Amino acid sequence: MNRAQIEDFLYAEAELLDTWQLEAWLALFTEDATYHVPSSGMGANASPDEHLFYIADDRMRLNERVARLAKKTAYAEWPRSSTRHLVHNVRIVGEDDAGIEVRAAFVVHRFKDGNCSTYIGGATYRLVRHGDSFQIRSKLCALDSEVLRPQGRISILL
Repeated sequence: MNRAQIEDFLYAEAELLDTWQLEAWLALFTEDATYHVPSSGMGANASPDEHLFYIADDRMRLNERVARLAKKTAYAEWPRSSTRHLVHNVRIVGEDDAGIEVRAAFVVHRFKDGNCSTYIGGATYRLVRHGDSFQIRSKLCALDSEVLRPQGRISILL
């Protein structure tokens, strides 16, 4: 395992999100996976058990989120936004029996209805080996912004 392999995995994840291949994106997650986005200004150490999160999904809720986003009745994303996920400053922080901890900075540009919203933050991943690649056991996206304005909402996957 090296950083280049992990970077390639994270770049592939970003491409799946940008091309709205959400079922393939969901397949990157383990069955016990979590996907968390704490409220603005909360930081990466916040817990959804103690604080309000924008998103605090386990695998079942993540399945439901992907299914909902695929439907035309997901009004916030129909027609779908155009997004560009940029991943950089990838670092392997450690490895133990629970997997590989990886941190990366991200910028996500969302284009919808003639507007561009930008989400900037840091992602902390827990990856597990899966054949020649990896799966995501947990993903936490901590936004750097103090408030969710001017975006107003998160209807895309970060």
